[in-house]
Amino acid sequence: MNARNRRLQSGFTLIEVMVVVAILGILATIVMTNVIGKDDQARVTTTMASLSSVAKSLDLFKLDNHKYPTTDEGLNALVEKPASAKTYPDGGYLSRLPEDPWGNVFQYVYPGSNGRKYDLYSLGADGVEGGEGFDADIYYE
Repeated sequence: MNARNRRLQSGFTLIEVMVVVAILGILATIVMTNVIGKDDQARVTTTMASLSSVAKSLDLFKLDNHKYPTTDEGLNALVEKPASAKTYPDGGYLSRLPEDPWGNVFQYVYPGSNGRKYDLYSLGADGVEGGEGFDADIYYE
């Protein structure tokens, strides 16, 4: 066979193509099993960070006013000056009320339960009280 015929016949066999496709399928499966479920864990981590930020704003409110906002005033007291506030910064303590990654507003109760100064929490993925796993309420500790 001369060089020209070898160039015309060069290429991949069906077996070689099938092996490559199988390897790509295995790699895709490994990547997908490691990625699936991580988005919910990332949402929980983001929620905990947001709760911490809101808690710092609540503590600043207390420093200025010698008390935390009431349950009725709620977290809105961090955005708009409540009637009971003696000292209040221009622009408030937060520019807007934060939501958890599932689009639910954070819950606030003062005084708190279980020895906490206040309860600050997210309702989790399902948006209702209680739940398990990613549906569980996420409390600021």
